[in-house]
Amino acid sequence: MMSKTRIARRSVLALTILSMAMLISACSPLKMVNAIAPDDGIDAITGLAYGQNPRQKLDLYRPAQADGLLPTVLFLYGGSWKRGSRDSYAFVGRALARHGFLVAVADYRTYPDVTFPAFVHDGAMAVAWLYEHAPKHGGKSDGIHMIGHSAGAHIAALIAVQPEYLRAEGLSRDILGRWIGLAGPYAFYPSQVRSVRAIFEKTREDDARPVTQVVSGAPAALLLHGKDDRTVDPFNSDEMAASLRATGSEGHAHLYSGVGHATLVLSLAEPFTAIAPTLKDSVRFFKTGIKPGTQ
Repeated sequence: MMSKTRIARRSVLALTILSMAMLISACSPLKMVNAIAPDDGIDAITGLAYGQNPRQKLDLYRPAQADGLLPTVLFLYGGSWKRGSRDSYAFVGRALARHGFLVAVADYRTYPDVTFPAFVHDGAMAVAWLYEHAPKHGGKSDGIHMIGHSAGAHIAALIAVQPEYLRAEGLSRDILGRWIGLAGPYAFYPSQVRSVRAIFEKTREDDARPVTQVVSGAPAALLLHGKDDRTVDPFNSDEMAASLRATGSEGHAHLYSGVGHATLVLSLAEPFTAIAPTLKDSVRFFKTGIKPGTQ
């Protein structure tokens, strides 16, 4: 078995190589991560439409050799509700699929084409599509898990805590499993963030703040955050966990030392898992409900 020291050195080396390759090729960092992350043993189906809009599509990942129906996971990426592409996050789909999940990586509509809450409704539509179609692709339709990073964590949070979004799709939150938020802006005030203010200005501000929208009966949540995050303050995860617990739901925030905003999601992929045990902790929580730091 590879020692922790060797794994850490391998991760640092991979980050160094990634940085050099980006400088040489002018490639985006996520394209480089996808090029480095292993894809053997994984089947992918891309470009499946869950709605009528061109942005309402998802890609599926699953282990090539799997018996029976697998737990289903929906991943929603970040990008300030303005940008992002599902193919850039193939490394997340592959990483989770390697651990025995059917993984959907979904696009959603973004600003300026739409404003809040259109992208949250898109996330709920993707969940509804999985509820209907996951069994055809080897996944379970009950207990659908969600994981999101940054803006994607914000979307996942609102779907999990506010029943109206799935209700609009004719479903209840009973179809959900657990959810994981990676560096989500759950407690921020949109009116105080100039770069995204226009995205939320047509709504009542608290409607866009997951910490104020928690309705009892929300699925269990694990909120992971890097202590060195300079984009979304870690207090967001602490506040969200407290709001969940205040309504009788299960919410646990866990912070990783020496981890920033982008490296948190990067740590889901080989060979970067030594940055933080994000992948291990996420897989264990989805499969067992056990949280980091607990037995």
